[in-house]
Formats: sequence, C-alpha cells, structure tokens
Amino acid sequence: MSDDRYIYDLSEGDATMRHLLGGKGAGVAEMNRVGVPVPDAFTVTTTACVQTMKRRGEWPEGLADQVAEGLRRLEERTGRTLGGTEKPLLVSVRSGAVHSMPGMMDTILNLGISDESVEAVAAESGNERFAWDCYRRFIQMYGEVVEGVPQHLYEDALSELKHARGVAQDTDLSAEDLKQLVGTFKEISNEHLGGEWTSDPVEQLNRAIDAVFKSWLNPRAEVYRRANNIPADLGTAVNIMQMVFGNRGDTSATGVCFTRNPSTGEKALYGEFLVNAQGEDVVAGIRTPRPLEEMKEVLPEAYDELIATMHKMEQHYKDMQDMEFTVENGKLYLLQTRNGKRTAAAALKVASDLVDEGVISQEEALLRIEPGQLDQLLHPAIDPSHGKDAIAQGLPASPGAAVGEVVFDADTAAERGGRGEPVVLVRFETTPDDIHGVIVAQGILTAHGGMTSHAAVVARGMGKPCVAGAQGIRIDPVGKTLTIGDRVIREGDIITLDGTEGLVYGEALDLIPPQINEDFQRVVQWADEVRNLGVRANADNFEDASKARELGAEGIGLCRTEHMFMAQDRLPAVRKMILAETPEQRSAALAEILPMQQTDFESIFTAMKGLPVTVRLLDPPLHEFLPNLVEQSLLVQRLELQGGDEQELGEARATLAQVKRLHEQNPMLGTRGCRLAMLYPEIPDMQARAIVRAALAVLDREGETVGVEIMIPLVALTQELDAQRAVVVAAVEDELAKAGRTLEYTVGTMIELPRAALVADKIAEHADFFSFGTNDLTQTTIGISRDDAENGFLTQYVMDRVLERNPFESIDVEGVGQLVRMGVEKGRSVKPTLKTGVCGEHGGDPDSIEFFNSVGLNYVSCSPFRVPIARFAAAKAVLKQR
Repeated sequence: MSDDRYIYDLSEGDATMRHLLGGKGAGVAEMNRVGVPVPDAFTVTTTACVQTMKRRGEWPEGLADQVAEGLRRLEERTGRTLGGTEKPLLVSVRSGAVHSMPGMMDTILNLGISDESVEAVAAESGNERFAWDCYRRFIQMYGEVVEGVPQHLYEDALSELKHARGVAQDTDLSAEDLKQLVGTFKEISNEHLGGEWTSDPVEQLNRAIDAVFKSWLNPRAEVYRRANNIPADLGTAVNIMQMVFGNRGDTSATGVCFTRNPSTGEKALYGEFLVNAQGEDVVAGIRTPRPLEEMKEVLPEAYDELIATMHKMEQHYKDMQDMEFTVENGKLYLLQTRNGKRTAAAALKVASDLVDEGVISQEEALLRIEPGQLDQLLHPAIDPSHGKDAIAQGLPASPGAAVGEVVFDADTAAERGGRGEPVVLVRFETTPDDIHGVIVAQGILTAHGGMTSHAAVVARGMGKPCVAGAQGIRIDPVGKTLTIGDRVIREGDIITLDGTEGLVYGEALDLIPPQINEDFQRVVQWADEVRNLGVRANADNFEDASKARELGAEGIGLCRTEHMFMAQDRLPAVRKMILAETPEQRSAALAEILPMQQTDFESIFTAMKGLPVTVRLLDPPLHEFLPNLVEQSLLVQRLELQGGDEQELGEARATLAQVKRLHEQNPMLGTRGCRLAMLYPEIPDMQARAIVRAALAVLDREGETVGVEIMIPLVALTQELDAQRAVVVAAVEDELAKAGRTLEYTVGTMIELPRAALVADKIAEHADFFSFGTNDLTQTTIGISRDDAENGFLTQYVMDRVLERNPFESIDVEGVGQLVRMGVEKGRSVKPTLKTGVCGEHGGDPDSIEFFNSVGLNYVSCSPFRVPIARFAAAKAVLKQR
C-alpha cells in the first residue's frame, strides 16, 4: 500500500490546508475548528485528483482503501451506515477547488439512498414524501454527473408528471407521485445505460468521487480557468459530507448569504433562502427564493444563530464571506464559507470599511483587491436623461449597463461575441455550461433565478451587467424569441440592460462614462504610497492624454507619431513626401507636415504639462501610407480601359510605381523604424523640430511644459542609434539656437528586437533611456506574427495548454522576460542610473507588472483606461515581493 495520504477527516483540517483540501474542505474544517455547526465529513485531497489525472483516470495506489477507511470512520462517528436499512447515512459528494470556481464542477447529493434505505429514511424522518423526494433527486444527479444521462430526459419526465397532476411546483407533488417518479427515473437511467445501474452505495461513492475528479477537466471548468488564469494542474478536492436536509418540511430550509452586499459593499443583510428545499434549488434558479430578512419570521431561532455566525466568520476571516447554510428541523448547519465574489465597487468599499473598522491594515486591503477587477469601475452607465420606459424589470444582479443584440444560447454568443459583435445573452437561467458565452457577452438577462443564482455570481465576478429573474418575460430558445407582454423581440434585435437598477429597455440607449467614487480615490492613494513602479500611459492625442492624467498617469510612455501621419487630412502631404524623387522635394513635403505635427504635439503637451512625454519617431514602413497594391493596380487598369483623364492616369501610375517599389513581403521586419530614418534622415529631422517647437510653445503659453523624451524605434545596431541620435540632437539644438532658448530633453531607444537586448550594454552608451517594446519583442523572440497567430494557432495553443497564457497578453517570463531582464542589467552595467520602462500591451497586465517590478524597471506604460489597474498591480507586486 502507498504511504501517500489522500484522506483527511473534518477534525484534522484547517484554513491553512487550502491547497491540499481545496477551498471548501479547508473552509468547513476551519468552521468546525472555531465552533460553527457543520455536518461531519472527510475530504479527498487535491493530490489524489492530480495523481489520477497523471495516471489517465486510474486512481493512485491506496486511494480506494483510504476512502473505505475514511467512510468507516465517518460511519462510526455518526452512528450511521451508508445505505443502511436502519439509521442510514446519506452523504453529499462535492468538488472543492483551491480557487473558487462557482458552479463549474459537479456535485452529487443524497448518495446512500436506495430501494433498501428509502423506507428507513422515511420512517426516521416521519415524512415519506421527504424520503422519496431525496431519492428522485439522487437518481437524477447521479445519472447526470456519473452516468452521463442527458439532463432533459429527467426534466421532461418531471414536467410531464407535474402537468398530469395539474401542479406548478415540485413541492406540490405527493409522496406517491414522487415514488412513481423514482420508478420513471430509474427506467430512464437503465435505458440510457443499457442495463441495471449499480445500487451498491460504496461503489456509487467511488464512482461519484471519480466523476468529480473528471469534472475538473470538463469544458466549462476549462473555460473558467482560462478566463481567471487558474492553473490547470491544481486539481480539485472532493468533500464527502453527511447530508443535512433543508427539504424535510416547513421547519427546514436552505439558503445562501453574504456578510455584506456583494454589489455595493454596504454592510447590510444580503441573501436568500427557500423553505423545504435543497441547496441546488437556490443556486439553480429553479424556484424563486425569498429575501433572507423573511427568515426571521419563519425560523427565528435559526435566523438569529445565522446572523451571529455570519458576524463571527467575517471577523475570523477578516473579509466578506459567502456562506451556504441548511436548517434541518430548526437546527442550523453551515455547509460552506468562502471569501465572497464581489464587484469592483464593492471590493473597494469593503476594503475601505474594514480598514476603518480596524479589522485589516491598508496593505491587507490592497492585497484583497484584484487589479484586473478595477476594469468594472470603468464600465459605462445609462445616460439618466434618456427618458425611456423600461419594458421589463428584474433583480439588479450585477451593476453596469450593456447594449447589444439579443442571442439565446451560449454557442451563438461565443461565436458572435468572439467576432467583436456586442451581444446580450438571454436565458431562462444560465448554467455553468454557458460560461463560454457569458465571457464574451456584454451582459446577461435571465427569466428566473435570484441575486445568488449562477448568472448573478458569475456576472459580478466578471464585471458584466446582469438582470436576473426578470418578471413577465417568456423565452422561446427554439423559435429564438423573447416575449415581454405583447412585444416580441427576435434574435439580433437590440436591447439595453441596466444591471444597477435591474431594468431592460427595448432599444439602444446612450451610455455615459463611469464615475470614479471616493472609495476608489482613497484606495488608489494607498496603492500609490506603496508602489515603486511609475505608471504612464500610451496616448497619441489630447483626449487620451487628458483621460490618462485624470486616471493618475504620471506621464506618457509612448506617443505614436504614425497615427498622426495617417489622419485623412495629412495623407496628401505624406504621399507627396513618399512620392518625392529628390531630397529637396521630400523636404518641401515635410515642411507641410511639420506644422501639423507641431499642433498635435502641442495639444498632448498641454494635457501632460509638468510630466514626461516619450515621443516615438515614425515607426511603420512608408508603404502603409499608400494605397493597397492590388487596389491601386485595379484603379490604373480601370482608368486605362476607360481612357480617362491623362493627368489622373499619370498620377495613378506614379503612385502604383511607388507602391511596387516600396512593397515588401514582410514589412514588419523590413524598412521601418530607424531603418526608414536611415534612408530618409529628413523625417526624424522634421519630427524633432516639431517636438521642440511644440514644447517651447506650450512653455510660453502655459508657463510649464513636458519633460521631452525622444525615442528612436527598432534599433538593432549601435551604429543606427548613433547616427539617428546625431540627426535628432542636431535638429533640436538648431531649433533652440534659432529661438535663443534652452530646453531639457533626452534621447533614448526602444528595445524591441532580441539583438538589442543582447547588446544592451553597447546600445546604452548612446541612449539616455530604454523603453521595452514588448509587443514586437515577443513577435521577434518567439517568431510569430501577433495578428496572424491570434486568429490562428495561438488560441488552440492556449486551449491545449501548449502555452499557459497568450504571450501577447501576459509576458513570456521564461523567454521574452529574460531578454528584458538582460537588457536592464546590461544597460545599467554601463549607466547605473539608466531609466528603463515598458510600453507594450504588457504594461497594463497585472502578472506582467509583477515581473517588471522584480527586474527593476522605472515605469510601465499602458492604455489610459488601464492606468488604475497598473497602479494597483504595481502596489501588489511590492507587497507580494515583501
């Protein structure tokens, strides 16, 4: 027998064993340790799941024996026997991942009930209906999860029986009805299996544990892990817990509660419950639950104990808790506690309030907030002046506003949303299998379910607006229609959701930018006091620069001048420059462009006055400013066939000749960046002059200007940087001399080619600063085209775990990251105070920021709306490094 230990009894665990017992197992063990009433249990470790996956589904040696021994001890402690004809033990078999994955994996309830034990359950409870209700639930859950019987077969049989009896709710069925349903369910199961299914409870237990292991790899769990960056090799624990029954009658209940409002963060009672029900009824949205406040009237003693327990657990964990509970014949049991998923606004308020209450420190508060979650605060809201009437109202399950075309299934949402089309997913109630559609939808609308239903919990966690349990709407997923009163909305029609108020509008409403509140400002200030990394923004115009400054950017780390060249009113002058046949003609064309460039720079410098601005000189190949080769060829052909104006034809032919001359098979590795400037030094000369004139103009007008940083792109050779620096410095000094002025400025380069990182010590001799362009550095290091790969094999690579993350979203630490580290170390070996930053997309990714902090960069630069995320991530990087 193996010496590895795979089983822990309830009394042996605590909160520190999360990675071994999973969040659920560790949470229940901790509650038991501090005296909270929980059902007895034992846990199969995550290690057992991982070993089973490694052995391709075969359990590791000793696991079966340890499960049997764990069951024996549980039976001994409870005085019950699994499947026994006297005092039978019924258990739940529930997944429990290390990181919360609500609804993504499988659960089986009431295991141990059978033809042999059902009468004993009925006799002991004094409630025959309850016993048969447990039995029919078990057959359905076991059949679906373990045997793979399609869910709809059971649901159809249940609906037919309710229709035949003329009742609307499951609870209206009698004991005899449920006994008949058990027979029907067994027939369905046996027909699907092609034989009798096992009634041996021990075999059922082992197969249920195995099914939960397998659910770690089910599609919805895979999608959820990818969306939340949860490693695939953690596995899930399995919790075998003695059943307590919320469906035992009118003194029994089940529910979910949060110690604070997960949407707003307010310290107020928040939760729902159902009398005479099991937990799945609440989270699945099958029945409409009641507000937790009403429990005080129905079950006052259990209610008072629950409120006291909620306070106790929040103080113990020092965070907002999400708790599941059951009341059996008036006695309260807690089934689970975990840190509650919450909106970004709620996360900020909870963290801020807990600091004020003296429960946690400011640094602990920062560690509680996920930087990526802050994106929620930047979602728009409906313009309050719209004056439109809502066509439906539901529960405000997740705040924010969404406008999109209605779709009725997750596959369609995934397909259309994946193409960038705004869609709103409309469902009777979402299930975990809908996760791939929920991820790309703008918002979610459901006809059933409450504030703690699957749709609500997942939407809040993702920052997506959700209206749940909308009253009076009818969904026909086959005919693809949504009927609200007399109004029929078809797939593709546009609606607007207000997840903050729980309202649905039958048209596209105008949205307004979000409002950043005091909690945000306060907690961001805490982050600023901790972080070492500066945070700048990538901005190419006044609007982006202004927004970046509003959101706390400390400068611009990347101003891309090619975007200015590509404006429609600039293209004629740019094309004159390209078509020029002599330096004089090119200089004349550039003279037309210079004042345009200066105007652009002035507006950006005005927005960012007092802060540094890094201007990257022209980077893309010149042919990008010219018409497409095929389109220009067709234009020439058409003019020739029509026999049109000779001057027009001549110009078209000249343009075609230049397009052909400049055309390259792989332009991104061709004549672009400093290589273009080496051929045409008039271009960087013009740009440097425009920068200086703009800086001086802003200084004269505003009394201060920006810290000017001029960046030379795509350098691979020291000779390139040396030559280009000379051009830039000569132009700047000439402008300053003509103006009789002085101006502080620096000239640096972009490290975006592997060779530049490898010889960074030599390049640093000619550079005042480095900015790592990790987009191109990733392309040239891994050897893949970002645009082509993300539409091709890269997605499959991530799905197949060839790559854990898309390297263009989160930096490839082992490869590209080492070039960044080398570039910093080599550069500073020559210039110890060399300023280094990053301006690629990775500058706004929290995981990448943690790496950049570790290698000692001075700043990161990202899109304006990711500036708050970067500020938080930079602070968390410091705290985690400590």
